[in-house]
Amino acid sequence: MRLHVNPQSVGLEIHNLSGCDPARLIDLDDEAVAGAARDDPRGFVAELDGPAIIDEIQRVPGLLLAIKQRLDSDRSRGQFLITGSANILTLPTVADALPGRVRYVNLWPFSQGELHGRRESFIDRLFDGSPPRLSGVPVGRGELAAAIIAGGYPESQGLSARGRPQFFSSYISSLIGRDLRDIASVRDLERVERLLHVLAARSGSLASFHGMAGDLGVDASTARSDTSILESLFLVRRLKPWFTNLGSRQIKTAKLYIVDSGLLAFMLGASERRFAEDGAIAGALLESFVAMELLRQSDWSEEPLSLFHYRDKEQREVDVVLERNSGEVACVEVNAAATVTARDFAGLRHLRDRLGERFKAGVLLYTGSETLPFGERLNAVPVSGLWA
Repeated sequence: MRLHVNPQSVGLEIHNLSGCDPARLIDLDDEAVAGAARDDPRGFVAELDGPAIIDEIQRVPGLLLAIKQRLDSDRSRGQFLITGSANILTLPTVADALPGRVRYVNLWPFSQGELHGRRESFIDRLFDGSPPRLSGVPVGRGELAAAIIAGGYPESQGLSARGRPQFFSSYISSLIGRDLRDIASVRDLERVERLLHVLAARSGSLASFHGMAGDLGVDASTARSDTSILESLFLVRRLKPWFTNLGSRQIKTAKLYIVDSGLLAFMLGASERRFAEDGAIAGALLESFVAMELLRQSDWSEEPLSLFHYRDKEQREVDVVLERNSGEVACVEVNAAATVTARDFAGLRHLRDRLGERFKAGVLLYTGSETLPFGERLNAVPVSGLWA
């Protein structure tokens, strides 16, 4: 069986290959099917006599306990492929349902490499100390505009400037109006959608829940709770602060990002032309785009790693800090300009000098034409180096 699963389980295609048993597809968006599963979860699972794909599992979380009972009696692998458009691990009835019996995979919007049919190795090259060496890349933000405004959702590819906003508007309405009810008890759905737009205006900024609460007319705890809900819907991603024994003047507040640049552009009202011409919009969009591209690539890097950001009270910052379990660190800074100077490397230099050999490479991604050295283990690299 060969599967192609779109991000957030928007769609699922199944192809049978010779020698493999076909899998039965269970779509819990079908209310009749979901109703039968709710009425008798154990009986429903018992009727599945072969491999099964269960889509939108958050509709009937009780099925997971029935699946657990099935796996307790039959430990053979590959019996179920379970997908959902919300993070079911946030449900208290689900978090402990399948410990040790399931592997979790986050399906983000497609990366640029996936869209272009290339397997990216940017992260691994950084840790090897060999960032991409590019030259002759077209200069300026205009060359990136189409990719950033389209984003990575399969349905947004190839849509017109008129059709794409319609898709994103429907996508947000569907997730908040339908899927949110499956994972949280929220009466004011409009408040959550307004928060999403507030977060879009602050994407890539430090998470100020008091500031967001003021914008919405609610208390900070409500803003914090609703932000967690949006994370569970895979619309928002939190980047924790990175710190080690570098001193006490580090800022220990997370950053928040909208997970897809196309979705972010829609909520900011940014067109390709505006991205190319408006530096303020371009900076926020480009940083969010790069951070989330690195998030996607981290899923297939050679060694497990975590993503953070760094900032201190001397205004030195690094947009993305990549740290392996070994303690090795690679860093990425983002600049929407086509020309950069040594001053733009202040945060990268600071971490390189403090970390010594743990620091493998520091890259400043910019919209210029070629890779340029800026000191030991520091380089400016065109943004397309992420996937070129």
